[in-house]
Amino acid sequence: MKFHEMEIKQVEKALDTDFSSGLSQEAVNNRIAKHGYNELEEGEKQSALLLFFSQFKDFMVLVLLAATLVSGLLGEYIDAIAIIAIVIINGFLGFFQERKAEKSLQALKELSAPQVSVLRDGLWIKIPSKEIVAGDIIKFSSGDRIGADVRIIEVRSLEIEESALTGESVPVSKHINGLQTPNPGIGDMENIAFMGTMVSRGSGIGVVIATGMKTAMGQIADLLQRAQTQDTPLQRRLEQLGKILITVALLLTVLVVVVGVLQGNDLYTMFLAGVSLAVAAIPEGLPAIVTVALSLGVQKMIKQNAIVRKLPAVETLGCASVICSDKTGTLTQNKMTVTHLWSGGNTWTVDGVGYQPRGDFYLNRALVQPKNEKALQQMLIFGMICNHSDLVVKDDDIILDGDPTEGALLVSAMKAGFDRTNLLNEFTIINEFPFDSVRKMMSMHVKDKMGRHFIVTKGAPDVILGKSESILWDGKTQFLSDKVQNNVQNAINELASQALRTIAIAFKPVQANTVILSEQEAEKKLTFIGVQGMIDPPRPEVKDAVKECKEAGIKTVMITGDHVITAKAIAAQLGILTKKSKVLDGNALSVMSVDELENIVDDVSVFARVSPEHKLKIVKALQNRGHIVAMTGDGVNDAPAIKTADIGVAMGITGTDVAKEASSLVLLDDNFATIKAAIKEGRNIYENIRKFVRYLLASNVGEILVMLFAMLLALPLPLVPIQILWVNLVTDGLPAMALGLDRPEEDVMKRKPRSPNEGIFARGLGWKVISRGFLIGLVTLVAFIIVYHRDTDNLQYAQTIAFATLVLAQLIHVFDCRSEKSVLSRNPFGNPYLVWAVISSLVLMLVVIYYAPLQPIFHTTAILANDWLLIIGLSSIPTFLLAGSFLLRKTK
Repeated sequence: MKFHEMEIKQVEKALDTDFSSGLSQEAVNNRIAKHGYNELEEGEKQSALLLFFSQFKDFMVLVLLAATLVSGLLGEYIDAIAIIAIVIINGFLGFFQERKAEKSLQALKELSAPQVSVLRDGLWIKIPSKEIVAGDIIKFSSGDRIGADVRIIEVRSLEIEESALTGESVPVSKHINGLQTPNPGIGDMENIAFMGTMVSRGSGIGVVIATGMKTAMGQIADLLQRAQTQDTPLQRRLEQLGKILITVALLLTVLVVVVGVLQGNDLYTMFLAGVSLAVAAIPEGLPAIVTVALSLGVQKMIKQNAIVRKLPAVETLGCASVICSDKTGTLTQNKMTVTHLWSGGNTWTVDGVGYQPRGDFYLNRALVQPKNEKALQQMLIFGMICNHSDLVVKDDDIILDGDPTEGALLVSAMKAGFDRTNLLNEFTIINEFPFDSVRKMMSMHVKDKMGRHFIVTKGAPDVILGKSESILWDGKTQFLSDKVQNNVQNAINELASQALRTIAIAFKPVQANTVILSEQEAEKKLTFIGVQGMIDPPRPEVKDAVKECKEAGIKTVMITGDHVITAKAIAAQLGILTKKSKVLDGNALSVMSVDELENIVDDVSVFARVSPEHKLKIVKALQNRGHIVAMTGDGVNDAPAIKTADIGVAMGITGTDVAKEASSLVLLDDNFATIKAAIKEGRNIYENIRKFVRYLLASNVGEILVMLFAMLLALPLPLVPIQILWVNLVTDGLPAMALGLDRPEEDVMKRKPRSPNEGIFARGLGWKVISRGFLIGLVTLVAFIIVYHRDTDNLQYAQTIAFATLVLAQLIHVFDCRSEKSVLSRNPFGNPYLVWAVISSLVLMLVVIYYAPLQPIFHTTAILANDWLLIIGLSSIPTFLLAGSFLLRKTK
């Protein structure tokens, strides 16, 4: 039998403790020696040095290091230093990013209570929480953090806020009775207090049943340590690209050496020529430009209320196919709101948003004045009096100070024009009988200005109905017959079926000189007034965001700790739950393996009453189905799933530090609509990365082919290595970065998500790279041959012509890269950053060619004016020849 199933005496015996005197110090010492201290363990930490060097395992980084070696062999030490600087900067960025991730477990440890009150040898003493053991008797009251998992043995109106574990912000009422529910979730264990949760009301005493890693919080810590971070699609694609590039570079080097030696050239010369080709094959600036593009995307996302903690996450969002979203606060407002009120056979509805005390009341869709409806007025007044909540204005926002349920009752009365301060001038509170989880109600003895005394009660409708003998109907008090009682019960059931949490209001007049000493005396022979139905309403903007995600091929899945009925109602309102989709609860998930869940997970849209292990299981099942999963959450319970997901999204307002540290993205406004905006930005960033990959690789193919064809034709090298490195790092760099700022296409959120297995050259990119690169190489070689054969003694001039043709051809080609179709399909001036980047690159090219001190370094010489006509004409061919073929196809 488990502790939550046991009665109090059974718990005492099972833990070998004494509830009256607590444990002896000797027993405590023995238990610490056997089970250890009450603290969360940390896994093995990687040293800072090893973590730093691990940043250089990435394949593209190895490619850069290879480029550094090549530059060094050629004596180009400035270029080698520049590349090494890029590698080291990237290494430090990754190092600091991973060091941040290690803080998640530390944030988890800080959730344990620093000090607890414990009963030892018959005396209550304060000790550090790490020193408590199973069997210790501890006490706690409002504002205390629970120091271990505790079976409650005594309560006084005890309510505990468990959002860190369950994600649900409404405090849970606790009691001392054993539970009969099979396999209850954490949110259903009403006789257990968990480590790290906070007492929001009342006080209690409990016996420690689990410490350290054996607690619910410890199990999450273990999951967090074991959770594997996934490589992002971008990281996988860049690794794939790096392997292709290094393979091409090695093959070209071998090919050139072999061909050159067979042609009678010496081995050393051919080796240097092969190394020059390898330099041409490697786009040295690519990793740096990718990092810059992602960083610029981060800046855009900050303006959209999203903070990116891990750079690759920007692009990963763009190919998300499933968003697993928490309900409370993300899809909903996290503000309990009364929407329906029932009394005497009438059901009123009330509108309004959140805690704003503004809204209209309707009866049968007709606007009514609440103060003209006697039963409604009395229900609202008594709900406001029997209440301890308050609204506080902070930074132009209205914040609730108190219990969310009481806050909803307060706001509904304020919408009708009532003010609690004014009411308390009319009604004097004589006595109060606080709420507790056994009675499921609270009552106040009040006196009005006319000297009349009343008992005002609120609580669970079925309990209050059972305590009532009359009912307010049509403004009159009448006997509560079985027939009327059935009508009331049907009304309560109807509200509950709409996922509304219901609170009943009742009263009874008492004699002025009557002294009521107990709640049993106060809470009997009541007059039932009515029921207020409340719900945490959906955010108004979320429905459209869910719809847009659906149009973009992204499925939204609700994962919540709330009850199935509530989850289904909210999901249906938001369009998440359709007639074809399924709902799964925690009990069903508990008996499923990941493989079994994998078979049905694509059909499930709502998961309710879930635990941390369930969330992790859901994410893994979706990933096994090939989905790129975004997982949102705010509680400690969400952290393992957030870390395991392809992209973890934490809430900035309600999120715990643990969730934030485990995440890749933090939402400043806790709003699902922000995720949609971030996905749009992520998709655009990936398309822009494709654009500059296309541009850089086409340029590199052109460089490779011009060098290779020249060697095969037994011509001198048209370009020297320093010129190739200049083009790769400087001339290509600025336009490539500007492509990273290109505006999104109009249909970016109408396309289906990319497959995670999609290669970097998918959707025709490989053909575009090769065809454009071939033409760029060809026109560069033609320019070189024309000028070289005109004057074979002036090789440097011919190489300068080739250099200028290559650069200009690439700068014209960059405008073609803005569109998947043709250079003519988009306004060439639509990206002002690109226009300025091209102008800057042209100026830099002219400086290298005409500025005398740089000519010896770059092996250039001044170009005659009439040769610019040759350069401009040839460099225009690759782009406009293909643009013409596109127009011909379109015309046909």
